[in-house]
Amino acid sequence: MVINELLQLGVEKLGEREYLDPLLESIIILSYLQNVDKSYIYTHGDKEIPEEIVDKFLNFIEKRKKGYPLSYILKEKEFYGLDFYIEEGVLVPRPDTEILVEWIINKVNNEFKDKPLNVVELGTGSGCIALTLAYYLKNIKVFAVDIDEVALKVANINRDNLNLNDRVSFYKGDLFNGISSLQLEGKIDIIVSNPPYIPTNAIPELQIEVREYEPKKALDGGEEGLLFYKKIVPESKKYLKSGGILAFEIGYDQGIKVKKLLEKNGFKDISIIKDFQGLDRVVVGRLG
Repeated sequence: MVINELLQLGVEKLGEREYLDPLLESIIILSYLQNVDKSYIYTHGDKEIPEEIVDKFLNFIEKRKKGYPLSYILKEKEFYGLDFYIEEGVLVPRPDTEILVEWIINKVNNEFKDKPLNVVELGTGSGCIALTLAYYLKNIKVFAVDIDEVALKVANINRDNLNLNDRVSFYKGDLFNGISSLQLEGKIDIIVSNPPYIPTNAIPELQIEVREYEPKKALDGGEEGLLFYKKIVPESKKYLKSGGILAFEIGYDQGIKVKKLLEKNGFKDISIIKDFQGLDRVVVGRLG
């Protein structure tokens, strides 16, 4: 079978579901299996494909047809200009989270440039937030926590790939329990988190890629989706310096509720930042 024939087969199979671009996904999967650039696929349509590659391609297409995330097939996901290793068991990094990262990068560059800062990330997952911040901000040291072994394994792989072992440390634990032995109370400049924030009863309504294949414990934020904010906000006051920043990713309808939670706990200068669709996506505040 030649490339064009295999791509056509992929398009026909994927086209049975609602996909934005079955051809592009077929090209991406085939270029991954052949370890070539997409341009090679475009320009070598009559090239014969080895049988073992055909079999793998069709296997991946069948998985994708059932909603299996493309990032799990490719074992990677681009985030804020960096490539991250991803595997089943960790949340796939999203463009929405780049808004949170960009806000912190701009804040540090505008207000704390070259000043050594301590940053804590709670629920690091693949490590994309912690590692991206450390990659672009040379003046920070990051202490990142996750309760899940798979997440920590993946985060450590990404740390090695980005050569950030000297400024990012990963710890196993439930939120602040992961760093409770480090004596960081009152020493943290920024706490950042993209916690689980989907209300439990809304998870069945998510797209199939998310609800069926991504880890539910990285999604489920309890009855209102606010469970982890209610845990993190009060305890963050113990770790933040006076004037320290707390920054969250949030669900599209949680801005006001999380803002009120921050206000109740003595945070000032609270802002709600919207995403590219004009929806609430990030809440930040400063400890008064």
